[in-house]
Amino acid sequence: MMLALRGVASRVPVAGVRSAVVAPAAARFASTEASYSVIDHTYDAVVVGAGGAGLRAAFGLTEAGFKTACITKLFPTRSHTVAAQGGINAALGNMEPDDWRWHMYDTVKGSDWLGDQDAIHYMCKEAPQSVYELENFGMPFSRTEEGKIYQRAFGGQSLDYGRGGQAHRCCAVADRTGHSLLHTLYGQSLRYDTDYFIEYFALDLIMNDEGECVGVVALCMEDGTLHRFNCNNTVLATGGFGRCYFSATSAHACTGDGGAMASRAGLQQSDLEFVQFHPTGIYGAGCLITEGTRGEGGILINSEGERYMERYAPVAKDLASRDVVSRSSTIEIREGRGVGPNKDHVYLQLSHLPPETLHQRLPGISETAAIFAGVDVTKEPIPVLPTVHYNMGGIPTNYTGQVLKYDEEQGDVIVPGLYAAGEASCASVHGANRLGANSLLDIVVFGRACAHAIAATSVPGEKIKPLPSNAGDKTIADLDKLRFASGEYAVADMRLDMQKTMQEHAAVFRTGDVLDEGCKKMDAIYDHLVSDVKVTDRSMIWNTDLVEALELQNLMINAKQTMESAAARKESRGAHSREDYTERVDEYDYSVPLEGQEKKPIEEHWRKHTMSEIDVDTGKIKLLYRPVIDETLDQGDCATVPPRIRTY
Repeated sequence: MMLALRGVASRVPVAGVRSAVVAPAAARFASTEASYSVIDHTYDAVVVGAGGAGLRAAFGLTEAGFKTACITKLFPTRSHTVAAQGGINAALGNMEPDDWRWHMYDTVKGSDWLGDQDAIHYMCKEAPQSVYELENFGMPFSRTEEGKIYQRAFGGQSLDYGRGGQAHRCCAVADRTGHSLLHTLYGQSLRYDTDYFIEYFALDLIMNDEGECVGVVALCMEDGTLHRFNCNNTVLATGGFGRCYFSATSAHACTGDGGAMASRAGLQQSDLEFVQFHPTGIYGAGCLITEGTRGEGGILINSEGERYMERYAPVAKDLASRDVVSRSSTIEIREGRGVGPNKDHVYLQLSHLPPETLHQRLPGISETAAIFAGVDVTKEPIPVLPTVHYNMGGIPTNYTGQVLKYDEEQGDVIVPGLYAAGEASCASVHGANRLGANSLLDIVVFGRACAHAIAATSVPGEKIKPLPSNAGDKTIADLDKLRFASGEYAVADMRLDMQKTMQEHAAVFRTGDVLDEGCKKMDAIYDHLVSDVKVTDRSMIWNTDLVEALELQNLMINAKQTMESAAARKESRGAHSREDYTERVDEYDYSVPLEGQEKKPIEEHWRKHTMSEIDVDTGKIKLLYRPVIDETLDQGDCATVPPRIRTY
């Protein structure tokens, strides 16, 4: 931890926080006489998170001359980017002629026309250069016989604006692409003089009276000290919050810390109701089986041995977009064609593929299936089930990574000094449904975009905006209150209640009654978390009970906004599938000619972004709606993709 000592400006004792004088509602929180040691740091920029987006932003900033700190609760190579398997999309044209505009078309279509086309334009155009940059960093891509980067087929990817058949656009390192990318970026980052604060848990943003972000408060889990980082630019790259569900491919560290920090600062989150269920999580374990298995020729079959995706997506079949495949598998199970003793899952068949393909292109999957399903993929199918995988929504940003707050009168308002990238953010390049292999692209492109945007608007070494006089006071009071909480409900029990509620009430298919019941259950769980939680470990050194309580607070802030946003959206779009509102509701009826139709006002349709705010003290949610950006960055370079009915 010697690196953490660099950048220390002062050591400031902070008076003990008392919670003896409390309102009756907080009576279960014990009185304390605790005192906390606070260490101050000053930097040009601070990045929270050390996955792909955080690392790319951090070393991009240091490379540009900014004194940069990277705060991470995990060692960087343990970040969840390591779990990505399939690949990273870019229109390189190594397998057949390709064009980044076709990639953009597929991404807009995959988003069910909820994606912002300026950001999608930027991401897809930057994709080839981003992949070549990774190659130059030393990322060991799989190769074709000609020595070019190998590209596999992936879901929702087409040639010639959907008219030219299946595209091979997904650049892969066998089936361990995320692992390779994360280690490559971390190795590259060590070339630069970034200060890493490893196993530090970021608690809150520090906002000044002008609404500017001027830093972060973090807890060093190793020794229990608190740290105030004062900076002009903060980048949130903390990943998603998949662990608010009972079954998820997400690591246990995916607790939505950045989104919760933004929410506690009074900022909005966008489109949290759109939660991607990956079609192939291992039944019973939830471990991810990459879409690359189907890209290499694997097929989904039901109890009758039928390749059922041919009925649901006659053209794309098993490589339709993930929301379509997950719904199709769920319907097969509902209609009695599931497999196993309880007919509650389906099979992924790989045994018809050549053993050399499995060995060369899918070695990790072969191992994972053997360990977690007891299956030899050369002889037996893998039992799989749609499993929570990705959050399309997050902290709203523009295509340069600047965090936005939407105002109904002023429109998009930039939050000065605050940026976000990766799964924690919502640019929105994924809209209502993310295409496979666009997530690794997202983190690299927008992590770099944050660094470029900061370099364009700031100067290394410029005067740092001062911290408010009360900076961190509320954070320390909240931490103290939670640390000495002596209520009835253990953190693990409350977390399980939340996860089961989300799994049952905000699943692949949703209805109003079930969502409304889920909202009521989440209200009750939130109330218990605020007033009746129990933390048993009172120490400050490696207090995992306290850290899990902090993570549960973050999960609940995100989960509650997810449930209420889903209940409010009365349509089906992308990953949000309502059985009581089965149609997509746009400004026009795109199933018939537009001639003679009158455009509906934004209040009467749902092709708009949900913007949610939460009062963290009461759990009350406020929803606003923001228009989708249909204009690209340059109509001459790439025209807008007009909405149409989405089929595969």
